[in-house]
Amino acid sequence: MLDLSSVGPAARCTRLLADYGATVVKVGPVPGQGPAQVTPPFFAYSAHRGMRRVQMDVREPDGRDAFLALAATADVVVESFRPGVVDRLGIGYEALRARNSRIIYCSTSGFGQNGPRSGWAGHDLDYLAVAGYLATTGPRADGGPPIPGATIADGAGGGMHAALAICAALMGRSTTGEGAFLDVSVADGVLWLMSLTVDEHLATGTEPGPGHDVLTGRYACYDIYRAADGKWLAVAAIEGKFFANLCRALQCEQWIEHQYDDDVQDDVRRDLAAAFARRDRDDWVTELSGADTCVAPVQAVSEVGADPQYASRHAVVEAKHPGRGAFRQVGPVLAGMERVDEPVCVPDAEVTDTDELLAAAGISVEQRAELRKRKVIA
Repeated sequence: MLDLSSVGPAARCTRLLADYGATVVKVGPVPGQGPAQVTPPFFAYSAHRGMRRVQMDVREPDGRDAFLALAATADVVVESFRPGVVDRLGIGYEALRARNSRIIYCSTSGFGQNGPRSGWAGHDLDYLAVAGYLATTGPRADGGPPIPGATIADGAGGGMHAALAICAALMGRSTTGEGAFLDVSVADGVLWLMSLTVDEHLATGTEPGPGHDVLTGRYACYDIYRAADGKWLAVAAIEGKFFANLCRALQCEQWIEHQYDDDVQDDVRRDLAAAFARRDRDDWVTELSGADTCVAPVQAVSEVGADPQYASRHAVVEAKHPGRGAFRQVGPVLAGMERVDEPVCVPDAEVTDTDELLAAAGISVEQRAELRKRKVIA
């Protein structure tokens, strides 16, 4: 799998597939030759554990040919340029398919390869904005939508979307023998994530927003409450039996039969908030977490790395970088991913596998030396 991206949804996609066993080769530009790619911090994308790297200037004819030589035996190519760029460079789907009819070519972009927004620049927040996600999220103090704490569009709307599409295309190829072009729009992926809400509007004409239903804060049984120590608890007691358990534990039994009574929600919230404010967060977690109340602590990122549940599932692993030394990172946590031996040795981004990979693609020692001399490869 050849990955022409450096950050964003495409990089999330190949990170995911590498942890499922794909051989991923990161294809980057030659340093100092043309526009520089965004260089992520050394720890980002799991520090590219298990990945390989080549550097080549695909704007140069010989660099393009070197890339095409690699693609001739590849299963998948992933790219995230603006629509039309790869075709202008001569490394688009049709150029690759002429050499490798089995290639799966995945183009990730913000809004897709066609449509009135296809040429727009954008990032995660923009895709969450156009698909309705921000408009259905509880407002900040000035009434505007808040900035989410995670790149949901990049990770799920783009990265997981692309990975799923690639896996489906590979399954299809096993039957047809033919490759495929995948037009992955991050905004389309977010629309799918929002489909329960959007479908409600399309079917009924309602206008979902903050406080519209139980999942957007209409009822006190699904909310965030402050504890005595200033930390927070997430309450998601949607089902009646869970809400009843919670009310009994908080000595708020008077509200058990009024869980979805719109007329008294302010009163229910007031009493639940007063009850939670009497004790520290972790005291409540100890009492409520195993009592079928759907209560969980709102953890800071610093707490997540030490969380006993994640520790029991080996979700955080030790890693070792040639220049940065030892550090910890999130391991392969999704179902079906193989656990890694620790410490995980991650590559130095300044060291490439260009010679080995181009040699395997049939480019001779002399050709590689000439390309390196001309700064077409590095």
